[in-house]
Order: sequence, then structure tokens, then C-alpha cells
Amino acid sequence: MTDELDIAIAGIAEVHHGLFNRDHVAELGVSPDERRHRLATGRWRRVYDSAYRVGGAPITWEARLLAACWAGGTRAVASGRSALELHRLPGRSRKVLEITCPRALRARHDGLVVHESRVLKPEDMTIMNAIPCTSVERTLFDLAATKRTRTLDLAVDDALRRELTTLPDLVHVADRIAKRGRAGSSLFRSMLAERTPDDVVPESAPERLLARALVEQNLTRPHLQYVVRDAAGDFVARVDLAYPDDRILIEYESFEHHTGTLALVRDSARRNALIELGFVVLSATVADVRDGARRLAASVRAVKARAA
Repeated sequence: MTDELDIAIAGIAEVHHGLFNRDHVAELGVSPDERRHRLATGRWRRVYDSAYRVGGAPITWEARLLAACWAGGTRAVASGRSALELHRLPGRSRKVLEITCPRALRARHDGLVVHESRVLKPEDMTIMNAIPCTSVERTLFDLAATKRTRTLDLAVDDALRRELTTLPDLVHVADRIAKRGRAGSSLFRSMLAERTPDDVVPESAPERLLARALVEQNLTRPHLQYVVRDAAGDFVARVDLAYPDDRILIEYESFEHHTGTLALVRDSARRNALIELGFVVLSATVADVRDGARRLAASVRAVKARAA
């Protein structure tokens, strides 16, 4: 029995970050005396009342998070910053262990950030790296509750760009759980309202931050990834942001992509082609992101004033 038990536990722990739980022990028919003996000799280590690790197995962040989920009950899942980390989305953090569980299964353990939710449905759950966690859509909705607008913008863009979700899927979540009085509902709905199925997801975070900052500077929302064509309809360029009705284009100049002789020749030819078509081309840099696009907004207003 001992050898067979060790083999069975090792197989379970191998795919669960060195862990196994009380249900696994029960399914294997381990007696209370055998369990106490293995804990006393250090062959098993208790993480929580319902979670154990094999002696000598490393204590990783993933292991601690999975143990926290098991401690929360059968429907507890990693959520918040921990779920963002599992999905590799902006706003993620390993500094906390954050889980969500139904009210009837609230976990009370030191070192955990525990949320309760009555609307945690099976469609809100998934498995990432063998750890139960909130789905991408539910994770983004929960992020809206923190009121970190810029982080939410970047996380939604990243999820759409990587095809982790779709705009219709996010709208479905909003229709299902974004109710009056529920934290994050208003912000989540307003964020979705700013996006349409025809919108192109920006290629980089600075583009979204600049677009948001220009709106905060009381300008209309610019077009993202705007395609410029000539009179014959032929493609000329795709620019980062644009006010096409005002013939204003904005290019984000990143050091990484705009250095070297070849880049200089390419960018100069491209800019000249856009100017020949009657566009005013403005440049934006990381400094504009940092100052909330105040200088850039002033330049846009000045171009509009001259045109008027």
C-alpha cells in the first residue's frame, strides 16, 4: 500500500505544483493514522487544512495560489491580480494571493485576499496552469471594480490583440453581470461603449494611453490605426492616431522602432507622402504619455485653429 500510495500521490502532485488535497487523500483510501504518520515524519507537509504538499517539493507562487483555491472550497478560483498574472495581462501581480469564492464557502486564512461573489458561474471559471481561475472576461470585469481606467484599457487591448477574448464575449459578460450598484459595472460598460466591432486594436500601449489622454484633454476620441489611402484608393500608410476630418495624423515615435539610417529614410519618405496628401503629421513621444498629452493636445488645437 505504501509504495502504491507514494506513486499515486506523486502522480497527482506532479501536475498540481507539488500539491494534493484532502479529496485526493480520501479517494485513495488513506486512513487517518497513515495521514498523521506521514505528516509527523515530514513526508507530507500541510499547507492548509485541505491542502498538502509532498515533502521536498518547492513552494512556488503557483503552489501557494493553488493551495489557497483549495482552501476556499470546490468553487474557489484565483481572481483579481492573481488571475491577471495567470492570463499575463496588465495589472497582474505576484505580491498577493487573491481568490474569489461563493459566500457559503468563504475561506479565512492569513495571507489571502478573499472576495465573495454570488454571481460566480461556471462560465466565469477556467483553468490556467492547473489552477482554477476566473475567465479572461470575468477577470477584466473584476479589474473594472478597481477603477483603474488606464489599466483596464490596456488589459482589454492586450486580451483582444492576443485573441484571448472578443468584443461580443465582453459585451455578453456586461449584459449578464454588469448591474446597477455592482462595483465596476459603469466603468466596464463605458469602456465597451467606446469600442465598436470595426475598431482596430492599437499595436502598443502608448497609443491607447495617448488616445485616452487626448479625450481627457477635452478633444474628441481619435481614430486608432487609421489607414491612409491616395486618390486612387491605394494604400499609403497606417498611422497610430488620426483626426481624419481635420486632416491631422499623429505618429508615436518610439526609440526602438525609429533609429538607424534605414528607419530614417523609411520614415521620411512616409511622412513626405502623407504631407503631399494634405495631412498635418504630428509626432508624439513617451514624454507626451507622461504629461497626459497636454502638449500634444495644444498642437492639435493649434492645427484646427489654423484650418478654421
